[in-house]
Amino acid sequence: MKSFSSFIQEAVISRAVEKAKRMGLVSDGHGNWYDRQGSYKGRTYKGDLLLSKGKGPGKEDPAPQQKRAATPEDGQKTAEQPRPDTNTPSSEGESESAKEREGEALTIAFGRFNPPTSGHEKLLDATKRQAKGGDYKIYPSRSEDPKKNPLSPDEKISYMRKMYPTHDERIVNDEGMRSIFDVLKKANEDGYSSVNIMVGADRQGEFEKLATKYNGELYDFDEINVISAGERDPDAEGVEGMSASKLRKAAADGDFEAFKKGVPKALDDESAQKLFNTIVKKMGKKKVTETWQIAPKLDWKGLRENYINNIIFKLGDVVESLNNGLIGRITRRGTNHLICVTEDNIMFKSWIRDLNEFTEVSGVPASQREVGTDSFRNYAMKMTGTKQIKNFINKNKKKS
Repeated sequence: MKSFSSFIQEAVISRAVEKAKRMGLVSDGHGNWYDRQGSYKGRTYKGDLLLSKGKGPGKEDPAPQQKRAATPEDGQKTAEQPRPDTNTPSSEGESESAKEREGEALTIAFGRFNPPTSGHEKLLDATKRQAKGGDYKIYPSRSEDPKKNPLSPDEKISYMRKMYPTHDERIVNDEGMRSIFDVLKKANEDGYSSVNIMVGADRQGEFEKLATKYNGELYDFDEINVISAGERDPDAEGVEGMSASKLRKAAADGDFEAFKKGVPKALDDESAQKLFNTIVKKMGKKKVTETWQIAPKLDWKGLRENYINNIIFKLGDVVESLNNGLIGRITRRGTNHLICVTEDNIMFKSWIRDLNEFTEVSGVPASQREVGTDSFRNYAMKMTGTKQIKNFINKNKKKS
């Protein structure tokens, strides 16, 4: 049986391991932690993860109780510092580009852009202005489903580069950037000292709370600024009132003229028609979909009725935030909001209009992949290319 002290020690060590895991760091087996590029990021110290700001092993900022200057009375012997494995890159292996970015700020925008609209162009332009000549990057989310995210990441990014030629090289297509936390951790690894996050005014509070809460834990920035790109009036005409919800609704209604009004002028008529046709096909032109399913902001009453009747977003369901990309299980249902927890034990709150039932890469919700159901049979046929699956009955089984 383990002693109580052993149990406590394991619990303490696991705290550092869990923190490093959330940051995507890898251990060298000697208490040192490195990022995916092999750059040294910190070490385990008294059970916690002591982060380093671009320094080598054993040269982190000292813990509070260690900050006094050493004196001769302390003795000549110093504590042995953890050494990296000989096959693991040291701080000297840190990329020069990351070192060059120390002290620099990165301005970022993270969003669905599904589909991209003329309204999104305002966000990208605001992001560029905020960067003031510095680095800025646009990260489209990786969500894909027939109702609210009909375009695949590759499809929408391809169209975005046509629609927003000024920002072409700033639009990032990286399958690893699924949530705002992935983006922030990558910026931290790349050596940026601070970040500016551009969001719509209605999402400023949500992003500010999440991004700042985990600074020093998932990433380590000197400063994080969440900046509003401006208010949007959903009832306004033109760019001010344009949204992806309106374009999805136009596609569902087969209204190309209304759809075309919502895309930037940089996209020619032929490309706009192809985009429209793609969305119609992905959403299922033969399937009648209710407005609250494809554009909940345009049918709040329908969305709320289905929520109140416990038809959608039940306790225990896995959902994805349409704003920040986090995926979590529902632990609490509020009047118009949900409290969710990710696998990494990160808690987030979201309005029901900003959530979607999480689907795997297959695009089929987990509830439709339960063994023994008709939906699972259809799913299996789709994935294997099988046209027919027969149901066999065990004739030898005794009747109850």
